Amino acid sequence: MAIVKPFKGVRPPRELVAEVSSRPYDVLNSEEARAEAEGNAKSLYHIIKPEIDFAPGKDEHDPEVYDKAVENFKAFQKNGWLVQDDKEHYYIYAQTMDGRTQYGFVVAASVEDYLSGKIKKHELTRRDKEEDRMKHVRVQNANIEPVFFAFPDDRVLDDIIKSVTAGPAEYDFVSADGFGHHFWVIDDDATIATITAEFAKIPALYIADGHHRTAAAALVGAEKKNANPNHRGDEEYNYFLAVAFPASHLHIIDYNRVVKDLNGLSPAEFLEKLQYNFEVHDKGTVPYRPEHLHDFSLYLEGRWYSLVPRPRTYDDDDPIGQLDVTISSDLILRDILGIHDLRSDKRIDFVGGIRGLDELKRRVDSGEMAMALALYPVTMQQLMRIADTGNIMPPKTTWFEPKLRSGLVIHKLDD
Repeated sequence: MAIVKPFKGVRPPRELVAEVSSRPYDVLNSEEARAEAEGNAKSLYHIIKPEIDFAPGKDEHDPEVYDKAVENFKAFQKNGWLVQDDKEHYYIYAQTMDGRTQYGFVVAASVEDYLSGKIKKHELTRRDKEEDRMKHVRVQNANIEPVFFAFPDDRVLDDIIKSVTAGPAEYDFVSADGFGHHFWVIDDDATIATITAEFAKIPALYIADGHHRTAAAALVGAEKKNANPNHRGDEEYNYFLAVAFPASHLHIIDYNRVVKDLNGLSPAEFLEKLQYNFEVHDKGTVPYRPEHLHDFSLYLEGRWYSLVPRPRTYDDDDPIGQLDVTISSDLILRDILGIHDLRSDKRIDFVGGIRGLDELKRRVDSGEMAMALALYPVTMQQLMRIADTGNIMPPKTTWFEPKLRSGLVIHKLDD
């Protein structure tokens, strides 16, 4: 069962939400955050990217930067830019992109569920990155930014989404990137109780995006438990901020590859080697997008190709082996191009599908890269199957868009 609870959210007044809210900390660098926050004292970047309040070049890990984050969080509350609700709520947060809207429940998720594996992951985490995020949670004593979960579709919860969102939204605005954000406060006690009970019937939650933030939030909660000799189990630090979406609402975008050289091969030799494991079809000069699972798009020397792996090269009964990212990593990047470690090899780079095929074409045509490879997106069913079987996806497999907007609601660990 999945344990969730309502909480007293800390959030901006309706008229300030567009000014306060921001993109997540990890999708832009310090200078980009400085530019986006310019002239806006209310921007959440002053809390999640507080190095922007110092001279350019300030180390974001400097203790003064963490202290500034705490100072700013307190100031936002003192100024009334962030205000805590007077009772525990659940919330519904919806995002609209390209005419499609996905609806998620904003909940306080259980630290124990993460530690016991009921909140399932599909990526490895690095301890250094966990510790960096843990520092932010510790100094603020709050989860400033949410993590992104999925759960198997549930009829009762779906009906609640439809009922709540039929009414007026508390927040409803379009951010500068063109994404729509809509937010409802669930105030009815009976509905709140039903949400808690219905999530308790769900066997597992799945981390869609934010593995390091999830680990950091849970580990800080565990630290607080171990440091409290009077621990009861109902303290707020036993929970962390998450937005959980029905799996059918989510759409994973392709995560593509560009490579700097052909490992000493000519383009003709490279295409010839591909033919051993792939059917290679010349698609001409018009950008070609993979049309189904086990179909790849190659851009090389101004032409697009479809690559279809021969059936003997993969096993659809293997949760990892069936992934197109595995097939391409093994049969193209490793065996032909000599790229063995996707995390560290400097010859390869990764391009989120939100940038489109034109970005792949641009990077190859510019001479920066020799070839580009576009993949068919992983499905939510594949992701959940991998998590259920205890497997880990290869690096740079999933790209979720839109990202969760930060600053719509914050979860304090002491109240």
